[in-house]
Order: sequence, then structure tokens, then C-alpha cells
Amino acid sequence: MTNLNKTTVIVALSILIFIAAVVAAAYILGSNNGQDNQQADHPAEHHEGQSVYEDKFNALLGQPAPDFTLSSYDDKKITLSELKGKKVVLFFTEGVMCYPSCWNQIAAFGKDKIFRKDDTVVLSVVVDTKNEWKKAVDKMPELASSAILHDVSKNVSKEYGVLSLPSSMHKGQFPGHTYLIVDKDGVIRFIKDDPQMAVRNDELKAELEKLN
Repeated sequence: MTNLNKTTVIVALSILIFIAAVVAAAYILGSNNGQDNQQADHPAEHHEGQSVYEDKFNALLGQPAPDFTLSSYDDKKITLSELKGKKVVLFFTEGVMCYPSCWNQIAAFGKDKIFRKDDTVVLSVVVDTKNEWKKAVDKMPELASSAILHDVSKNVSKEYGVLSLPSSMHKGQFPGHTYLIVDKDGVIRFIKDDPQMAVRNDELKAELEKLN
């Protein structure tokens, strides 16, 4: 083989090695970036096997209820702290998308006189707009007898840690079927996330009776 041919072969091999190295580096970097993106898109929601949202939700028990002001379906501004002196049931629900389970619970609140006592308030919190919720009321008119609050920004649902609990069918986007009871001093005395999405009037009434 002539010196010219040898030089050509060496140059060709060098180019091939360089290309292979570039491809390998790109693959490794791409894999790492993919992992980083997955971590960014799906932040750690589990700590020692338990959702950080569950941790946040469970930590509310025995603590002052985070205050909020939301608009109701009947165009009132409801501020939780202004309800001190009353027992407050908060029901975080998927709303329009949760037919019939959540609708049945909301309707059941309106039918039960225990939840309409002077010292008791029930607030169902949805992330729907008023127009979206009107579609539910049109389909089930008895829903209009219950107080509905619109958490359109989802800020209150996030504050209470209810967007990614086991009952949520759309993790991180919608609440599921979650209850809290706030006593007359504004302290959370009962919490329950219910993946079975049942009507829990009897259980809630029993918990309310424990409070002065």
C-alpha cells in the first residue's frame, strides 16, 4: 500500500471515530436531558411511598384552616374566616366532570336539614366556572339548593392539598371527593378523602355532633 493510500485510510478512520464519538455523546446527553425533563414534568410527588399532597392534606388536621375568599354560584363572596362561630363542612369535588357521584353528594347536602342548621355551613368547592356549573344545575336542579364555591384558579385546592389525593381521577388538575370539617374556632377537626365517592352524610353528621 502506498503512503498516499495509507494516509487516506488513516484520515477516513479518524473521521469515522470522530463521528461515532459525537453520536455517542449526543445519545448520552439526550438520555440525561430526557431524565431531567421527566423529573421537571413530574416533580417528586412521593416521599417514602406517600404522596407529598397526602402529607400536606393530612398535616391540616388540628391546624387552623387556611383562609380563603371565593365567589359562590349565587354571586356572593364567601370568606372562610368570617364564618367563625359556625361549624363548616368543606367538600372539595371534581364538580361537573364527576357525575353522578359528586353531584349526588352535593344534592344530599341540600336535602338534609342537619346541614342547614344555624350553626352549620356546608360549602362545596369546585374548579368549574359559573357557566360550567350551570350545565350541572340544568341537568340536576336540586344541586341549586347547596352552596357552591368556584375555585377556578385552583389556588385554594392547592393550598388544601386536594388535587392529587387517591380520590382524584385527574391528578394535579382536579380535586376528587374530599371532606374537611372546621370547628367554630376555625380549626380543622376532621378530614377524609373518599376514593369510593359515596354519600357520607351520616358520617359527617356524627363528626359534627362531636363539636360544641
